[in-house]
Amino acid sequence: MRDRRGERHPHQPHDGNGLIIPAPGTARYDVAIVGGGHNGLTAAAYLALAGKSVIVLERLGEVGGAAVSTQAFPGVDARLSRYSYLVSLLPRRIIDELKLDIRLARRRYSSYTPLPGTDTGLLVDTGDPAATTASFAAIGASADAGHWRTFYDGTARLARTLFPTVTEPLMTRAETRRMLGDDALWTELIDDPIGATVERRFADDLVRGVVLTDGLIGTFAPAVDESLAANRCFLYHVIGGGTGDWDVPIGGMGSVSGALRRAAHDAGAEVRTAAEVTAITPDGEVTYRHGDIEHTLASTTVLANVAPFELARLLGEEGSIPRPEGAQGKVNLLLKRLPRLRDARLNPVAAFGGTFHANEGFGQLGSAYDSAIAGRLPEPLPVEIYCHSLTDPSILSPELRASGTQTLTVFALQTPGRLASEATNDTLRDQLQAAVLRSLDGVLAEPLADLLLTDADGRPCIETKTTLDLEHALHMPGGNIFHGPLSWPFAEDDAPRATPAERWGVATAHPHILLAGAGAQRGGAVSGLGGHNAAMAVLESD
Repeated sequence: MRDRRGERHPHQPHDGNGLIIPAPGTARYDVAIVGGGHNGLTAAAYLALAGKSVIVLERLGEVGGAAVSTQAFPGVDARLSRYSYLVSLLPRRIIDELKLDIRLARRRYSSYTPLPGTDTGLLVDTGDPAATTASFAAIGASADAGHWRTFYDGTARLARTLFPTVTEPLMTRAETRRMLGDDALWTELIDDPIGATVERRFADDLVRGVVLTDGLIGTFAPAVDESLAANRCFLYHVIGGGTGDWDVPIGGMGSVSGALRRAAHDAGAEVRTAAEVTAITPDGEVTYRHGDIEHTLASTTVLANVAPFELARLLGEEGSIPRPEGAQGKVNLLLKRLPRLRDARLNPVAAFGGTFHANEGFGQLGSAYDSAIAGRLPEPLPVEIYCHSLTDPSILSPELRASGTQTLTVFALQTPGRLASEATNDTLRDQLQAAVLRSLDGVLAEPLADLLLTDADGRPCIETKTTLDLEHALHMPGGNIFHGPLSWPFAEDDAPRATPAERWGVATAHPHILLAGAGAQRGGAVSGLGGHNAAMAVLESD
């Protein structure tokens, strides 16, 4: 055993492989999983099915992490997907192999983006290509309609190539490029800054912004990002399922985590909630607090379904990796009905049936970044909205459905963690909420605040989360929803791949500790990939 400084206690015996020999009475597992989010539950199910003894330790009182459904407003029977809300990167292979009872609904509309200062906007209707072409013409961007189809034909080819590889050992960059077989497409989407590609491919500022947003959701970057962080974010947003579609989980995100918990339980894994891990040793010992009692267990392998920065803290290795930074605010609302649009010809069901963009032109996204760098909330604030209840009204009680109630989830871009501090967080939360409402009011035909339901205490049904709120609630350092910088879904050509953990993209500096969350390579989003790939590395090591 080691103390918090990482020094080995002299009298703790070890076997010939460097693993601790537990003290009498110490529980011993093949695998201890730290964190009961969707990735941890995925790993638990696979490993327990393979005959491993598995325990999952979850700090909160329920599993699921960010993939949960919550009754957010007192006395209002609506189960909101509070943090994460759509599914794209969860492979059908995981659903089938674990026999998960998960239903996903495809949205008819891709997006609607009002043209600020006008009574029109861009509607991308996947069910009616002619209507989409007409919408491009309505905003004066007819030339970009063809460019749009060509560009997304390219992302679809990339998706068909890349997505089948995410549940297999990592391919190298060179192997992946050869598999794609299109060097020009590779250069545009992988090698060149995605913002520069967007500028070359499209002429209209609004169209450019709609495309670029997939590179900035959860990532703080300028419109043209030489670091390519926006490219990696964009890539994961367009390859899901081999199509790039983002689907609505019927019953909310909690239904996804619930299905995974049942799979883990039925396979024989032990899941312990309200169990906060306080320390991990490199040789597999885990200390956790359950109630007022501290427990210690030993394991052959620890799977860390926590951010790498958080793992370093638990190992007593603070300072070994940079602190990550999130880049988004979240606002959940319940409305009496959908708001009226400035374009009275368009049904709000179409506008809010996909992703509703507000103030996300290419120039606005760049200016918003500059404001945030200068320490200010952007004005107007770039936001995008999705309405779960239009596709899946099951999250609302029959009474709410009958009344016309709808949910809105708002994702505010270019609001980095650096704007938040413990001293100013309450003020920032109020400012963020007000900025979101102003942004939306600027493109709608009526004030959104007038449509808010009230809860049992008479308060408006709106809740806002800053990056610091996400850190407090979910232990996501800096409020980073990806647990850290996203990585490419392939290995660099010179990357080590000698061990199973390296081949699956889940290795740490310690052989008995593997990454199993969003911070693993090919992590991020509700995908189960971090857990699946960590489990495969464990089984390959046998």
